[in-house]
Amino acid sequence: MSRPGPAAPAAMKDWLRTAASGEGFEAMRVTRPAAIAAAGVGLDAFLKAGHNATMAWLAAAPERRASPARLWPEARSIIVFGANYGPAGDPLDRLRDAACGVISVYALGDDYHDVIKKKLKRIAGGFHRAYGHDVKVFVDTAPVMEKPLAEAAGVGWQGRHTNLVSRKFGSWLFLGSIFTTASLPPDEPETDHCGSCRACLDICPTAAFVGSRKLDARRCISYLTIEHKGHISAELRDRMGNRIYGCDDCLAICPWNKYARAARERKFHPRDELIAPALGDLAALDDAGFRALFAKSPVKRTGRDRFVRNVLIAIGNSDDPALAESAEALLGDGSVLVRAMAVWALSRLLDRSAFEILKKRHERAESDADVRAEWVSGLGRPDHGAAPG
Repeated sequence: MSRPGPAAPAAMKDWLRTAASGEGFEAMRVTRPAAIAAAGVGLDAFLKAGHNATMAWLAAAPERRASPARLWPEARSIIVFGANYGPAGDPLDRLRDAACGVISVYALGDDYHDVIKKKLKRIAGGFHRAYGHDVKVFVDTAPVMEKPLAEAAGVGWQGRHTNLVSRKFGSWLFLGSIFTTASLPPDEPETDHCGSCRACLDICPTAAFVGSRKLDARRCISYLTIEHKGHISAELRDRMGNRIYGCDDCLAICPWNKYARAARERKFHPRDELIAPALGDLAALDDAGFRALFAKSPVKRTGRDRFVRNVLIAIGNSDDPALAESAEALLGDGSVLVRAMAVWALSRLLDRSAFEILKKRHERAESDADVRAEWVSGLGRPDHGAAPG
């Protein structure tokens, strides 16, 4: 196809809007690289406070993250896209069944990074072929502050929970962007519509918010269950409930969700097997089983060991002694993360006498100091009868 002559900026923007709609995006707006100049102040404070926890990549090249112009000096416009992934019901309802694990809404379907990147690459490629301008695609994989850019473009605003809120889609928008050398008409930024509401701050199970729009990742269940590679603090385990991958509480409670609607994109729809998976079945997953269950899912990046660690914490919080068998089966697991949380779960589910029997059987043979510490600190529940033989 031959390339047309120079196009008016408005015509290019119309082309992008049509292409975005054709790919299923519910929002597409434009901003300038210089529009988020103030974002670096908040990022700097976040990093200095250590609120990024072990996510060192957030501290890498912060000047580029806060300034799109430094990331790509030739960029003249940033096109921000929003894809609705809203759930059909209230995600908080799933927390009521303690025998089932709760996976964050965003991870119940296919990995949004892959889905959105393919869509944006098709749009970017078509735009380059049509108008000749250079383009670069970003979907949460480069030092790009997508939420401030989305606010500057008018897609939504950053709520008190630090996530983007939309008047049309509530807290359920995936974001992606295309940087381009084309100079396009920018849209008006969105303003803050949170008012005095602080529901998202108050509902946090681990009190991870240290202020409005200030999140300490070290206490955030999403960070702990997804990014954190080590043992999870004993102080926070019982607050995690049956959340085994991510946490939707602050998103789901947002009053603006009254305008949300279920996702149209089928790849974002929940897989049946992930909506309410039994904790006992999840605890039994080996590496091959884990990879098979979570093929195409963002959960797969966490890896089997960390995931089963999370499952065992949920088992310990289930108050269901019938799940003790699932935890006991993992006392000899090859992962210290798994063994440690198997001990912790058993200390919560078994009577003291039953726990002491297992302790005598396993503690001495345990080579890892952290796992031994769980045996030492574990007590078991008050006895209500004779211990099993």
